[in-house]
Formats: sequence, structure tokens, C-alpha cells
Amino acid sequence: MSSPDGSTDRPRYPRILLKLSGEALMGESSSTIDRATIDSICGQIAEVVRLGVQVGLVVGGGNIFRGVSGAAEGVDRAGGDAIGMLATCINALSLQDALARQGIDARVQTSIAMQNVAEPFDRQRALRHLERGRVVIFGGGTGNPYFTTDTAACLRALEIRASVVMKATKVDGVYTADPCRDRDARRFETIDVTEVLSRDLKVMDAAAISLCRDNQLPLLVFSMNTPGNIRRAVMGERIGTLVQNIETRLARE
Repeated sequence: MSSPDGSTDRPRYPRILLKLSGEALMGESSSTIDRATIDSICGQIAEVVRLGVQVGLVVGGGNIFRGVSGAAEGVDRAGGDAIGMLATCINALSLQDALARQGIDARVQTSIAMQNVAEPFDRQRALRHLERGRVVIFGGGTGNPYFTTDTAACLRALEIRASVVMKATKVDGVYTADPCRDRDARRFETIDVTEVLSRDLKVMDAAAISLCRDNQLPLLVFSMNTPGNIRRAVMGERIGTLVQNIETRLARE
């Protein structure tokens, strides 16, 4: 049964991959990781876990170090990306701790071996964790330089057979132009993934968007700044922008 806003009385997406930027953990403070902010985010995640939604999570490391920025300052790009991948692991462990404070069991799996602090990435083990109601936090990106955590999010989403990738950002969706610079920028409610690529809308990097396109994986972009938006998203309310293969979906219908 659907309500006028498109929501239902049960989650629309039974298994999600939530992508957070490292900067999201800073909130409005100057701290690398702001305790109140991370507790708020994990409170929202805990809410959807208690609804029965299975949650995989990928977090960036930009609050600590960004390989691209390091390269611009003379750091070797591959080495800089390795530092950035380690930064994502710090954030993943911080999220695991914050989720524990919410009473939610979580496991960190990393693409970089660090067995004393986290499990190595194992797809079958990740699936078992999800089926048992645990949040699985994937650290270390893809484990390779030159790939962003956006690409890692789409890759892990496909590997765990997630219903959707949910990218939580500072803006409330995908716009025709930067809404901070262009007052006439218009937000898309739905957009075809091919149009995102052709218009170079910078939703995610091209490798990530191509993974979504080639594997019919929907991507929902929405704002983290509104409390409760993760729940609204999993319940199917019309928030943010849904990026999908519209032609493929219409053909199936």
C-alpha cells in the first residue's frame, strides 16, 4: 500500500549500500571526526536496521587525506591513494564503534589486510553478516590506486546484491548545475544514468556510474543534512534524485 508521497508501510529496499563521504563525519566542526555528527548518522542507520533493512556501508577518507589533493601537492599518486585507503579504514572503525553505542552489531571488512583490527574482505562472509542483521562496513576502497570510494561503493553493492546504492551528500539530489552557484539550477527527481554521463553531472566518477549503468544498479542521491532522510529513502519516499536505466526499466514494465 503506497501513500501519496510514494512511501509504503514497509521498506522499499531490503538491502542497501550506503555511501558516505569522509567529510560527512566532520559535520560543521573543525574536528576530523565529530562525535555528535557520527552519532547522529549512526542513529539514522540504526533506525533502518531495526526496520529489517540489511545495510552495507562504504565511507570515504577525505576528512583525513585525499590522494588527489596529495598528488597536487607533490605526493606520488599511488602512494597518496594508499594513504587515503588507510584513512577510510580509520573512518570505518569509527563508524563501527558509533554503531555499537547505538546497540547495532557491525563488522569492518577491508580490502587491505589488517587482521588484528578488521576482517579481510570476503563476499560470502559479508553476505552472512548481512543476513544476520549486522551492518558491514567496507574499508580500504577497492584496494587499488586511481579508484575512488564511489567506485568501491558500486562494486561492493553489486557483490552483495544490494537493491540500490544510496549516496548521502550535502545537497538534496542531482541538479542541472551547481545549485550553490546557479540559482536557476533545477533538481531532477529521476534521471537516466546515460544522461548523467553525457552531461558530466559529477554525481559520481565515470567508472562508478558506468558500473551502475552496465549492471542496472539504481543510485539514489539525497541530503544527509535532514534528520531521518535515510529512513525516508529506504521506505521509498520521494526524496533526492533516483539515477537509473530508465529505458531498461520501462521495457521491463
